[in-house]
Amino acid sequence: MLRRRDFLGAVAAASVGSCTRKPGTNRPNILFAIGDDWSFPHASIFGDPVVNTPSFDRIAREGALFQRAYCCAPSCTPSRSTVLAGRQPWQVGEAGVLYGTIPTQYPLFTHLLEDSGYFTGFTGKGWAPGDWRAGGLTRHPNGREYNSKRHADPVRPGIDPRDYAANFEQFLSERPSAQPFCFWFGGTEPHRAYAKGAGLALGKKLDKVRLPAYWPDTPEIRSDILDYYAEVEWFDTQLGRIIATLERTRQLDNTLVIVTSDNGLPFPRAKVNLYDAGIHMPLAIRWGGGFTGGRTDDRFTSHIDFAPTILQAAGLRAPEGTAGHSLLGSTRAEFAVAALERHTYCRPGGATYPIRAIRSARFQYIRNHEPDRWPTGGPDFISSNKTTHGDVDGCPTKDFMIANRARFPKQYDQCFGKRPAEEFYDLESDPDQVRNLAEDKKYGGEVLHHEARLEAYLRSTGDPRMEGRDVWQEYPYRQTTGFGASMNTALSPEQRKVAMDAAAHKPE
Repeated sequence: MLRRRDFLGAVAAASVGSCTRKPGTNRPNILFAIGDDWSFPHASIFGDPVVNTPSFDRIAREGALFQRAYCCAPSCTPSRSTVLAGRQPWQVGEAGVLYGTIPTQYPLFTHLLEDSGYFTGFTGKGWAPGDWRAGGLTRHPNGREYNSKRHADPVRPGIDPRDYAANFEQFLSERPSAQPFCFWFGGTEPHRAYAKGAGLALGKKLDKVRLPAYWPDTPEIRSDILDYYAEVEWFDTQLGRIIATLERTRQLDNTLVIVTSDNGLPFPRAKVNLYDAGIHMPLAIRWGGGFTGGRTDDRFTSHIDFAPTILQAAGLRAPEGTAGHSLLGSTRAEFAVAALERHTYCRPGGATYPIRAIRSARFQYIRNHEPDRWPTGGPDFISSNKTTHGDVDGCPTKDFMIANRARFPKQYDQCFGKRPAEEFYDLESDPDQVRNLAEDKKYGGEVLHHEARLEAYLRSTGDPRMEGRDVWQEYPYRQTTGFGASMNTALSPEQRKVAMDAAAHKPE
């Protein structure tokens, strides 16, 4: 297997040149494609027997396929903030929570590219959900918006009506000649809601689905997974159309293409969790122009690495304070770190559920800072998602497990129950992470080693939790419409609850 340092050297030699390349030279275009709630290993090139992702597979075959790519936060807004800023979620202020904003002191790679002469734009979901203007920004985090083109033919329920590829073509038609571009393709798939039975309608088979140990093995849950796969395939199809446009316009080989997801699949114990199902991401990167593809990279990469990678490819230096490292250099990472503070409003007073985790090649250590709180929000109805256990997206799997908790008490507790302060998993023997070994003396040395490594990293990068400070609790829920418009720090916890319960919105 090709080692990461060899791949990086090949990429640098074939495509990058010096990281100090001057703006105005033949700089590459950038296509950043990001799915919404799509987990590793749900792509055919990873060996999934049900889902079919020829476009993602092509990027991987002609470029590099990453086996150990991790997001920094398993929630839409903070994850996208880390991508844009190249900083950890605790390093970006209010951009580190769902329905936050982006303070102006954190440079975004899209803005840096635009300032250096790139034509920037996006289609679909950019930085969201939240109010990016509230922090002082005067231009969109993702560039010019291209969302006016819609599909002419009816699309099944749950599929975004925006025609991503047509919007990309409009973007290209408006680009000044010879100006490099950066385009953000943010599919809203496979975010819920899904058309029930869509997977079966496509001919997918229930008996081919691989289920983790923490979900009951039932037709209802298997069918829900098939519907998720159907939306993954839709995202992949739209990616293929965009790639075809690049190829037709002879721009593919001078385009750095990055394809990934923001966080894990929208199911219990996945999204909004720091287990692998919530943070382990698909990632493929392609760059033509002499770079030989077909490479596999099994070193650790993080979403904070995208900004410095893109900036180096464009001949720009990453700004001071960037936590990630360019994938075009020789820096090696031996682990990934992820965090979560706030997803939805689902606990009394809008309380957060702070978690930190470190993932090494074999083990994962998780610290739950408030183990007395419900990680899902709990069974009481206090939720902006209009449901109990509000940090779990509404779905047939969730409904089935709640309705049948007496039949499947172990899985129910794994997905919805409270958790101890420390969790430790040996993924070599327990890939589903259901056997907590934190108190097992056999693993005592590894637990202490990973705990110390995590704490050292968090302290070195300025995590307020390491100083006993909670700066997230009073961050307002910012949204220009819906419940977020009325959520701010002037409201008491009781007033917030009333405002949240009185407003409806689609779960994010």
